Amino acid sequence: MEISTVNVNGLRAAARKGFVEWLASTGADAVCLQEVRAVPEQLPREVAAPPGWHAVVVPGAVKGRAGVAVYSRADPDGVRVGFGAEEFAGSGRYVEVDLGAVTVASLYLPSGEVGTARQEEKERFMGAFLPYLVRRRAEVEAAGRDLVVCGDWNIAHREGDLKNWRGNRRSSGFLPEERAWLSRVFDEAGYVDVVRALHPDQAGPYSWWSYRGRAFDNDAGWRIDYQVATPGLAARAVSARVERAASHDGRWSDHAPVTVAYS
Repeated sequence: MEISTVNVNGLRAAARKGFVEWLASTGADAVCLQEVRAVPEQLPREVAAPPGWHAVVVPGAVKGRAGVAVYSRADPDGVRVGFGAEEFAGSGRYVEVDLGAVTVASLYLPSGEVGTARQEEKERFMGAFLPYLVRRRAEVEAAGRDLVVCGDWNIAHREGDLKNWRGNRRSSGFLPEERAWLSRVFDEAGYVDVVRALHPDQAGPYSWWSYRGRAFDNDAGWRIDYQVATPGLAARAVSARVERAASHDGRWSDHAPVTVAYS
């Protein structure tokens, strides 16, 4: 199985810039999307129901915000929306689909902004999501299954996960408490950062670059898009890559797809 994840930064805009062509060319068996920012009825047919794909699109209740999706070659055996937290039930930030023995989830964790209500929302989300991850791992493993949570986690875990880490120590996405929370996902909940496990010493590979300035050209990026898997599935990961565009004008999002092949 090959799985890709990407924050599309608005699926309708991405579709006009190259997402449709990328989807048609990918060899992935499942593709997780974040920040869809549209209801299915607003999407062109080649995006809402692309040939050869089964699409599960979960929009956010707030128009033009959030939204997640999973496209899969196989018809999912089951679909679950949300993770049981009432505050985020209609937020369009989490969906799971069952594909054989693997549950594939698409996550869009709030981005936050220091000193604002957005950061408080992010903290509440993290506080509710970690217990769910603990419980969900126990459930899937008891059933002889695996889980991979793909998406925009909006946290760079280590210094090697962003180019300018010194200048971002007080920025949302690299705050000590956010990084400590992500460590708990790995150390306490027992999940594996699949890309980092395959590339333990590499800077990045970055998956997001600001549209401002020359961040993309200078590869001044952040690694905030992860595939976080239960240990059994993570052990079967054989390769991982970031599908970085060849040039700035070839981008269809400010993020690039993160693709992992599992044996």
